[in-house]
Amino acid sequence: MEKKYAKDYKTKELVASFISNTLEDGLTVMVGAGIPVPRAGILLAHLSHGPNMKVSVGMTKTNLFNEPELKPFEFTTDYRGSLWGEAFFIHNDSFVDLKFRRNLVFFCGGLQFDKYGNSNLIGIGKDYKRLKFRGPGGVGVGDMCAFCKWYYLYTTSHDKRIFVDKVDYITCFGWGDGGADAREKIGLPGGGPRYCITPLCIMDFEDETKRMRLKSVHPGVTVEDVVENTGFELIIPDDVPITEPPTEEEIEILRNRIDVEGFLRR
Repeated sequence: MEKKYAKDYKTKELVASFISNTLEDGLTVMVGAGIPVPRAGILLAHLSHGPNMKVSVGMTKTNLFNEPELKPFEFTTDYRGSLWGEAFFIHNDSFVDLKFRRNLVFFCGGLQFDKYGNSNLIGIGKDYKRLKFRGPGGVGVGDMCAFCKWYYLYTTSHDKRIFVDKVDYITCFGWGDGGADAREKIGLPGGGPRYCITPLCIMDFEDETKRMRLKSVHPGVTVEDVVENTGFELIIPDDVPITEPPTEEEIEILRNRIDVEGFLRR
């Protein structure tokens, strides 16, 4: 069936659609409290084509496929995030479960990202005792990104302060100093970062070098815009498409079941 693309949508809805279309049924996906756009994309995948997905909302596991309307929640301990819980999510026990981690997908933010997908949530500044800016710290994401099937890098800004040639500290090990075997060499079982998602574009990682590569630009954004706002040399394919727009069906699900308060349209 031919897709009917929406004509009226916002960039946040576009990103949610992209995320949704990269998640297949049967995965277990962490739904973070502080990242509403990825959360919308995860829930869109679940409600549109992933009835067998397991989603972790707050600190619970559940299936929301038949839930008519998903109320928003603001942080991990917000009781609204646990209203649908069918089982508690226990961090440490989950990583002993090989079957669980083979199907787990996660999202990771950062103060800095480098060309090999390493991310920094610790702080800015070479002297860790006198940081210019202190971040939230690891908050468990190092473990999550080490063991999960793959993960996404996500940021709400795209500029040279965030996309740097080398991060000051590594919170989540992406592809180290490069190479498809970078994670295997230090014994990390997970698949590493798959995409880096920003308000300007989607980036992925070249197969052999694992350097960050431009995959698509969002409507109204040029390749030059991305290059000018990135602090390292990206791999630029000969043909860089526009990020695929959301479908009419996806917009209907987003606005009527997932994003009822309209955050994605602000």
